[in-house]
Amino acid sequence: MPELSQDVERGRALLPFGVAEVTGPSMVPTLHHGDRLVVQYGARIRPGDVVVLRHPFQQDLLVVKRAAERREGGWWVLGDNPYAGGDSTDYGTVPEDLVLGRVRFRYRPLKAGQRSPFALARWALSAAWPVVSDRSASRRLRAR
Repeated sequence: MPELSQDVERGRALLPFGVAEVTGPSMVPTLHHGDRLVVQYGARIRPGDVVVLRHPFQQDLLVVKRAAERREGGWWVLGDNPYAGGDSTDYGTVPEDLVLGRVRFRYRPLKAGQRSPFALARWALSAAWPVVSDRSASRRLRAR
């Protein structure tokens, strides 16, 4: 995930929504490398929600994970791809103040060659999808 600049940090107080880009395979099949995310900052987090958070050991790095459950000391977060790693199994619970927001939508960016009206219409119909909470995934992920 990209770093947040100080301008974005200041703007977050004014605008409750922001955009982030997915890099890496940790949330496959829910999210894919290159997907863009619409994040609602300060939203109430529940188990099963996909969230954006600061990495506990490298706080300039943003991470997208699924909030599996609230534990003492913060959230236990897991990736949907069990083989990618880089979640609470590596760094433990994430303090509440490092969880920035909840992912509401994902969309595919428009490719450089998509300029015809047909390609634009096809992109518009298939590019954006809501990212819904998956409580069953939360229970399944906790079992790992």
